[in-house]
Amino acid sequence: MAATINARRMGRMEGEFVVFLIGMRVNRWWKFWQWLRVGGAMGRMLRELNEHEELGFLGAESWFGRTTVMVSYWRSMEQLLAYAKSKTHAHLPAWRAFNEVVGTRGDVGVWHETYRSRPGDHEAVYVNMPPFGLGNVGTALPAEGKHEGAAGRLANV
Repeated sequence: MAATINARRMGRMEGEFVVFLIGMRVNRWWKFWQWLRVGGAMGRMLRELNEHEELGFLGAESWFGRTTVMVSYWRSMEQLLAYAKSKTHAHLPAWRAFNEVVGTRGDVGVWHETYRSRPGDHEAVYVNMPPFGLGNVGTALPAEGKHEGAAGRLANV
């Protein structure tokens, strides 16, 4: 576990990037084999993505509960979509298996949201945090000077 950095820092990412939120919701907890199957598929995809930098995956943060949330960062929309559609990587077979085994029966829900961020469209601030989020996958810099607020930080991106 990374050490807490007791300072005010900000995260930067050069150029365009993509923020991809994805998760799963356990709707019928007693059908544990269904949500374990979905979680296992995500684990396989994350291993693959972490082993192949050329796929464009930069990193992720995850939270677990009845509804899981993973915030991931990608170099480009093109790389994210290429991974999703690839017949030679883990996502497409996992998605087809989900639709075949779970489908719309309601045992497990899955969701995602995708956001493209262009230069000047994002800001990130961290205080008393270990490396995290955009400051972990991009560059974390000291946030020095006056406390200018989000509007001022966005103007300086």
